[in-house]
This record gives sequence, C-alpha cells and structure tokens, in this order.
Amino acid sequence: MPTEVRPNHLSQIVAWIVLSLFVAGFVYHPIGMWTGAILGAWFVGTQQPGRGFLWMLAVALVPSLLWDWRHFPLTGAGPALGYLGWMLLAAVLGVLPFTFHRLVSPRISGLISTLPLPLAGVALQTMQPPAPHGATSETGPQIFLVLWFAAVVVWMWNHEFSSRKFGVSVVLFAALYLLATNLSARLILLHDALPAGIDPGETFAWTCLAGCCALGVYALLHPFPFQPWASRAATVARLKSPFTGDPLHVVTEQGRELLVSSSGERFPVRNGISVFLRPQDLTGDNGKYNHLYETIGGFYDDTQRFFGAFRGLALDSYFRNYMDLLQVKPGDSVLETSVGTGLNFKYLPRGVKLAGLDLSAEMLANCQTNLRRWQMDADLYLGNAECLPFADATFDVVYTAGAFNFFSDRAKAIREMIRVAKPGSHLMIEDETEEYVKSTYQKIPYTSSFYGDRKQPVTVPIDLVPPEMEDIQVHMLKEGKFYAITFRKPAVQ
Repeated sequence: MPTEVRPNHLSQIVAWIVLSLFVAGFVYHPIGMWTGAILGAWFVGTQQPGRGFLWMLAVALVPSLLWDWRHFPLTGAGPALGYLGWMLLAAVLGVLPFTFHRLVSPRISGLISTLPLPLAGVALQTMQPPAPHGATSETGPQIFLVLWFAAVVVWMWNHEFSSRKFGVSVVLFAALYLLATNLSARLILLHDALPAGIDPGETFAWTCLAGCCALGVYALLHPFPFQPWASRAATVARLKSPFTGDPLHVVTEQGRELLVSSSGERFPVRNGISVFLRPQDLTGDNGKYNHLYETIGGFYDDTQRFFGAFRGLALDSYFRNYMDLLQVKPGDSVLETSVGTGLNFKYLPRGVKLAGLDLSAEMLANCQTNLRRWQMDADLYLGNAECLPFADATFDVVYTAGAFNFFSDRAKAIREMIRVAKPGSHLMIEDETEEYVKSTYQKIPYTSSFYGDRKQPVTVPIDLVPPEMEDIQVHMLKEGKFYAITFRKPAVQ
C-alpha cells in the first residue's frame, strides 16, 4: 500500500536560505559573482549547446547595455557602433566558457568534468578587450576559483549531493581555494619583481588555455558510446513496424544505422535512439503538449527538485509510492511509455531490462544524460505511445507515469500497453488528478497557457481499462493529487 509522504522542514529551510542568497546576488556583486556563475553553469547544462549559447548571450548583453547606458557615446555613429561592438565581444567571450563547458564536460567523468569551465574562463580572459570606461576585472586565479566553484556546485547538484562526492568536492575546493588565493597574491608581487616581458598572469592564462585544448581533444576522441543496434539482436527481434506490423532488421548506410522492414519502411537511429515518429503523431493533444516538453525538457528534473525542496517533499518517497506498486523483479523486461527523462528508472531494481518510449526528443536526450549519471542502460525509442513499435506479448511489466492524461487517444494507448505485455503481466497508469492540475499547472505562468483551456477536466480513466483485465485497483496518492491504476493482463486468453 502507498505510504504517507511527510514534509521535511529542514530541507524547506535550506531551500529558502539558498533562494535568498541567489536573490541577493542580483543586487550585491560580492554574492552575485558566485551565484551568477552557478546559474550560468546550471542553465547551459539544461539546453542544447546552440540554444543555450544564444539565450545566455541575450541575458549577458541586454542587462549590460541597460546598466552602462550612461557610457554610451552620443557623438556619432562610429563611436556608438564601436561601443556596441565591444559590448557584444565582451558578452560573447563571457558566454563561450559556459558553452565550452556544456560541450566538453558531459564527455568527461568524475570531478575532472568540472574543469572545462574555469580553464576556459581564464583562457578567454586574455582576449577580453579593455573596458571603455576603465572597469577593473578579477585576476586569473580569482576567475578560476569562482567558475570552478560554480561547476562543482552544479556537478554535485546533478549527482544529488551524493555524500561521497560532496565530501571529496569540499576537500578539493578548500585546497584549491587556498592555492588560488595564495597564487593570486604571489602573482601581484611577482609582476613587479620579474624581468620585463614576463607576466605571471599571462603565464597562468596560457596554462589554462593549454588545459582547455587538452580537454577539448579528449572530448573529441571520446564521443558518447552509443551501443550499436546491430549488437542488440534480442532487442531488435522483438521490434516491429508500428504501422504495418512487419518485423525489422538493422542495416548500415554511410556509417549510420537504420531499422528496415520487409516492406521497405525505414526508421533512422539518431544518437542511439530509434525513431518511429511521423508528422501526424504530433497533432491534437500530442502535438500541443509535446511542444511544452520540448521547451521545458532541460528544466524538467530540476523543476521537480526545486518545488520538492520548497515544499519539503522527499522525492524518493514520492516516486517509490507508486513505483513499488509495480512489483518488478530482477530479470524482468520493463517498458515505460512516455518515459520522459527516465526518473522512474532509478526506483526499479538493478538487473531488469529497461525500455523507454517518448514523443519528445528533448526529453529522451535528457533521459540519456540521466542514464549515464546513474550508470544504467535502456533501449530508447522516439515514438507515439498510441502506436508502439513492439511485437505482441513482449514485456513482463508495462507502465506509464506522468503523461497519460493528455494523450490524444488514451483508450488506444491502454490497448497498446496491454498488447505488448505478456500474459499475466502487471500494468500501471499513473498521473495527476484534476485537483493537482488546477492547483499547480494552471497557476504557473508558462504552463497555464497549455492547461488553462482544456476541453474537459482530468478524470481517473478507470472506465478505459478493459473489463477482462484482472485485479484492477485504483490508488489515490499524495492526498488525492495523484492516482495510480494497477491491473494484470489475464494469464490465459
């Protein structure tokens, strides 16, 4: 039976203290130099590199122009364009370290993955043009310290502040802090003591540039290790075209894999994910809410953690509240439709064969990132839960959690879940109730545009479960804000 999830008041207090520090950072520079770097390192990690660069460039450039408007030259077009050019160059050079970090860091494991940001930040400082109004800047060691601290905080956040990683990070940061502050003081003293032409600050910057090059080359030589589908014989054997029902096989053309049916259908494999999506799959509610998830995919996990912390909600207890209903055993083959970022996979026992399907490429990309962090593996598919690309009676457990309410055809999605489940299999449908949609999604400024004009209220879809299913139960979770329907496919049909 689901257990009561009690609020953790200590986590609420910590969350509000941290929020207060970030708010103070917007108006108090000594705090803002630290919190701003953390926000930048976090934000760029939630976005695709190109989109993240453009958003951060806009965030860096527009406030700078508004803040420094008094220095804007009004004597002619030439000085004005020169000033704008300097501001744009400064913004680009300020954002590039974060973009470099976004590209390189995911390909490196451990605490070393936090180094691209500070190394690039110091290296690119040497290219910064002098400020037109005589502003001063921090030294190389100071920049390194601030950016490295930001990268470490985000790294620990992404690893959910694992006690082991947290302890190692604190010790290393303390050691580096002492080293950086000592080095900064020594650089100031050495600058006047060394012979002309030798600048210790430039030497430190060039050292950081060399480190950037080394990490960049390492990242290029170590792409993400996507397992070829040609090596997944058992997985491919259970696939079929979701449109004709024909079995599929793997072919390779120009170094890229495709899943091909006997009738000539071709389904590409992109970044390790099999693609079964058609334009018509993105119509109606599917298209409407897919646009939402394509936009918030990078923020999805963090948003849950933010709100959970401010409410004192223990997210592990919440997830286990419904995932334990599945009664998954080691060795089971498990399918989650609308898998999203794969958060539910963490709460399944190790030793199961995982498969996840979703309509959103952005959510699946974040699911891959999570699986790498958790050292887990799953077969991922971009497709429609109402038209699954699997043969009949394939999985021991089939479930969907957190997206079912707004499928275009919920009844068809349930029939598909039942079709691909083995006889005797356990199935589950979990999602929010109307109470939660009204109290949360309709009150958030962005999501309200998606949930405020719904044609009908959310209802627990017990009437959509075929009556021949066995052991049908409805579980109301978290004081009625969520529901879970569990049932079994008959062992004999």
